[in-house]
Amino acid sequence: MKIFECGHCSYPLYFENNQCDNCGHVCGYRDDDRIMLTFDPAIEALISDRENIAYKYCKNKEHEVCNWLLKKDDEQEYCSACQLNRTIPNLSDTRNFPKWKNLEVAKHRLIYQLQKIGLDLPSKMINNDGLCFDFIVKKSNPNIMTGHASGVITILLREADAVLREQIRKELDEPYRTLIGHLRHEVGHYFWERLVAADESFLSEFRIIFGNEEINYSDSLQDYYKNGAPKNWRESFISKYATSHPWEDWAETWAHYLHVMDMVETAHFFGIKVNPTNRNKSMKASVTFDPYSIADFETIVHECRPLSFAVNSINRAMGIPDVYPFVISPAVAKKMSFIHELLWIKR
Repeated sequence: MKIFECGHCSYPLYFENNQCDNCGHVCGYRDDDRIMLTFDPAIEALISDRENIAYKYCKNKEHEVCNWLLKKDDEQEYCSACQLNRTIPNLSDTRNFPKWKNLEVAKHRLIYQLQKIGLDLPSKMINNDGLCFDFIVKKSNPNIMTGHASGVITILLREADAVLREQIRKELDEPYRTLIGHLRHEVGHYFWERLVAADESFLSEFRIIFGNEEINYSDSLQDYYKNGAPKNWRESFISKYATSHPWEDWAETWAHYLHVMDMVETAHFFGIKVNPTNRNKSMKASVTFDPYSIADFETIVHECRPLSFAVNSINRAMGIPDVYPFVISPAVAKKMSFIHELLWIKR
């Protein structure tokens, strides 16, 4: 993600900030051009420091889960990210609120990225082909699971419980399990339907690279959970779960493609360089570009590999698990390149 700054004093701001820690000016995110606007706290109305234009916060600001802005005269009460919420947990149960807030932080970062890519995000409540989010407490429906179905992305609220999520990660022997990872994976299923299944030429190429998705999905999953991934899965897949079915391979690869793009974008805006003292030139990186402006994905992944190795090494020095505990093999990079080229064409 890019670096944001206060419009009054130029102090750096996090994406989730609603106030500048340096000058105290109120701030909020405008998604039209992905900038942070700031406002004089001494004035009751939200009049932009930069443009002298009146704004209002998304209605979910009252719950402190959103800092996005709308024009003062906008008929909508909710921002473009919160308009996609179909179901949120019962907030009268105080145990639900902090989990919902964690989900909203991850979801807003997802929407930022999808908007920057240039993808259409119609609300399913308005357009049947659109997208929506259900954040569900499992006990209200014991049979429901985290997943995607026809544009509805369901995330169980328990996934926002860090302790329980870690327990599930260990039970499933996963190297990585996060809210942003879940959201990126599930939205991948949605965009497979929108971008690949709806275009015969892309679908044909998808089948060459990922396999034929027409093989029985339920049988494939049962086989995966019974027998696990093949021993050589790392050669062609980003994760064990990606081996279960071409749809899951796509969704896992899509999620990791978004991981890579976000890592490289963040490194770019921070001017991060990796220049290790050893002689291996493959471990050098200097991200001088915004990855969303680069057509060649190989250029992007070439910078990502040493970045992730360096950050993982720092974490290991502190006794913390790797930030990115995955290896992007040439076969996986090819799959990511297919996604990147598809998105580039669809712009």
